[in-house]
Amino acid sequence: MSLKNHFELLATYNQWMNSKVYAAAGQLSTTDLAKDRGAFFGSILGTLNHILVGDTIWLKRFATHPSCLNSLREVADLQSPTGLNQILFEGLGGLSERRIWLDRQIINWTAELSEGDLDFVLSYHNTKGISANKRYSSLVLHFFNHQTHHRGQVSTLLSQVGVDIGVTDLLAQIPEETHV
Repeated sequence: MSLKNHFELLATYNQWMNSKVYAAAGQLSTTDLAKDRGAFFGSILGTLNHILVGDTIWLKRFATHPSCLNSLREVADLQSPTGLNQILFEGLGGLSERRIWLDRQIINWTAELSEGDLDFVLSYHNTKGISANKRYSSLVLHFFNHQTHHRGQVSTLLSQVGVDIGVTDLLAQIPEETHV
């Protein structure tokens, strides 16, 4: 499987997992979602907001790649988050709508990437203003890894309040291979 195909798989996995996490979180009250549970971003809602903030920041950076200007145009037009702990949406409804929209953008973007695009060296500034130059493929891998890391935190927080999100394995998204 090519690196591009792996990223397309991760985009699909991302969408699938987000739908499961948000469905599970939807079983909780607004109070339970916002309750500080001692996680790095405090609450379930805070952590879900952080994932959306991180995705937005990275996708806006990725949009500066010459071949991604069109596929990420709508994301590039979003207002830039002001901090990693910013609460973009106070409630699960608005957060969920943006998540669904952003996941579609991610799937469309990865579908339009070429293998050659992944070798590009992207110049950007981190949230502290420090400049960096990294291979696009490494940054895209980090992007998906970041989501998985924080969804794991949300999964733990949900489990602690008795909500099971079910199967989370990437392998559940890969069709069985048939041998001829």
